[in-house]
Amino acid sequence: SDMFTIDGVGLAIPIKLRTSFEARNKSRRGINMRLGYIIVYVTDVEATLKHYEDAFSMKTAMLHESKTYGELATGTTVLAFAAFSEAQANAIEIEPPSLERLPQAQELVFVTPDVTAAVTRATENGARLVRPPEDKPWGQTVAFVRDINGVLVELATPMK
Repeated sequence: SDMFTIDGVGLAIPIKLRTSFEARNKSRRGINMRLGYIIVYVTDVEATLKHYEDAFSMKTAMLHESKTYGELATGTTVLAFAAFSEAQANAIEIEPPSLERLPQAQELVFVTPDVTAAVTRATENGARLVRPPEDKPWGQTVAFVRDINGVLVELATPMK
C-alpha cells in the first residue's frame, strides 16, 4: 500500500497507479513501450503539412516556430514531419524520399470509408496516383498515392 495524506491525516490505502497501458505492455524485463511518433524527414515541413491538410483532410496540430518540425492531429500515435537539418543535427544519415526514385520501403495508411473520393481529393491536391482503388479479397478497398515528397500513402477502408 502507498501512504498519502488528506487534510493532514496519513492514510495507508492500496492504490493502483499503473495505467492500463503499463498493465497491457509489461515485458519480461519490465520495459514499457508504445509507438508514440512516426517522423518523416522532408525538405519543406510547412508545405508538407499544408499538402496533408489539402490532400488527405488532416489537421495540423503544431508547427514549431523554426518551421523545421510539425505534427498532424492523428490521434494516439503522432505523425510528424521534420526538416533534413534535424536529422543532420542528430548526426543521422538518411536517404530522403523523392518522386524521382522508387518509394522507400514503408507506407503511411489513412483509413477512410470512401477510398475513391479520398483518391480524387489527394490527386487534385498534388498527390500522384500509384494504384487506383481496388477491392481486396478480405473485404477492404485500397489505393496508393505518393505525397509531394514521394512518400507512399495507402488510402484504405477499415478492415472488416
